[in-house]
Amino acid sequence: METNNNNQQYPIRTVSEVTGVNAVTLRAWERRYGLIQPLRTPKGHRLYTQDDISLINDIQRRLADGTAISKIARDISSTSSDDTDSPADVWVHYRQRMVSAVEAFNESGLDTIYNDAMSLYPVDIVTLRLILPLLDDLGERWKTQPGRIAEEHFFSVYLRNKLGARFHHQNLRNNGPTLIAACLPGEHHEFGLLLFALMANSKGFRIILLGADLPVYELHHVVSKTQCQGVVLSGSATLDCSNIVADIELLTRELTIPVFVGGDISELCTQKLTAANVFALETGLANSVSTVAKQLQKNANPNL
Repeated sequence: METNNNNQQYPIRTVSEVTGVNAVTLRAWERRYGLIQPLRTPKGHRLYTQDDISLINDIQRRLADGTAISKIARDISSTSSDDTDSPADVWVHYRQRMVSAVEAFNESGLDTIYNDAMSLYPVDIVTLRLILPLLDDLGERWKTQPGRIAEEHFFSVYLRNKLGARFHHQNLRNNGPTLIAACLPGEHHEFGLLLFALMANSKGFRIILLGADLPVYELHHVVSKTQCQGVVLSGSATLDCSNIVADIELLTRELTIPVFVGGDISELCTQKLTAANVFALETGLANSVSTVAKQLQKNANPNL
């Protein structure tokens, strides 16, 4: 694609692939806020210019900094911004509504709120600003509230299905570097791994997702059957650091691709993991994906 040609025009699918903003969100920005005004073919298909792509990337940067979409729209249209939304208020409002829907076991309401956020914001922004804080909010609630086990099961099933469907839809379309992703032995909570997979998806990675509680020795077989460029493992601080690291060290001796470990165990066992030639991922999904991307690029271009 000749991105330096300002006269070039691109269909919405190409723009979605280049920017990482899905077509639904691009259309919502146009209809609801007038952020992007693409050209139209005689049949009504949208065409975007390089200036449009630059604007979309700028919008994403501002969203990542916490600016509300309505504030961005007002700034672009040069109207008064005296009654701007507080960035925090936007996400707090979403979270409060979702907590109320969980409390009422209202799947339809939960889905409406989540879909509304997803229609306006890229998936990585929704993950960082809504889903992760929401999980923290619910975790605090479930320490004291009656019915907490039922609520946790209800929301866990909903979120696993929702995130899983989105992951599989995007994953099949990606053609970037391939990663194997799995939870370490004894780790049964896979939300963190699934959220990492979604974040990596949004950056073009293709993920072979193996889920919870996978024996480390199984990974060599998977690597031998695939053309993956890296392995990402996840675990909590409750796991046995010594035994886990010993198993991973055996794996790294057999592989020529990098192995990454994230989750609380990466902070607990950083020194041991580093000694075993494992890359301990930093806190934060965006940081983790960035670290993986940089290391894979370094492996592919060792002279850089």
